[in-house]
Amino acid sequence: MKYIAIDLGLKRIGLAYSPDAKMVTPLDAVERKNRDQASKAVKAVLDEWDVDAVVIGIPIGGSSEDEMRRRVAHFMNLLNFKGQIFYQDESNSSLEAEEMMKGKMRYKRDGRVDSISAMIILERFLRAIQP
Repeated sequence: MKYIAIDLGLKRIGLAYSPDAKMVTPLDAVERKNRDQASKAVKAVLDEWDVDAVVIGIPIGGSSEDEMRRRVAHFMNLLNFKGQIFYQDESNSSLEAEEMMKGKMRYKRDGRVDSISAMIILERFLRAIQP
């Protein structure tokens, strides 16, 4: 099964891909100008990589969980994705991504952290489903 993980943000959308549920690669993040543009750009990535499932990060247990579930559901409806959709706790994934990048490259707001965060979300999900 081929997966794409989404780290949905207000300015950027991080993306990561797994062709085989073993290896995970961050993809270029989508710069978010408005929700229609962002949903079309993400849909194009899903179509390009011919994915079977989307894993989307949400902050489970936080005070914003209900609001984020509503926003995520709305975004996924805009994508009109016909495959499976899974939710994965994204708690601290951005902090973990920033920590991974420390000392490796100068921090820029270019989407790398967002896509590494998506990679972490997908790795967590794949570990959870492995037998």
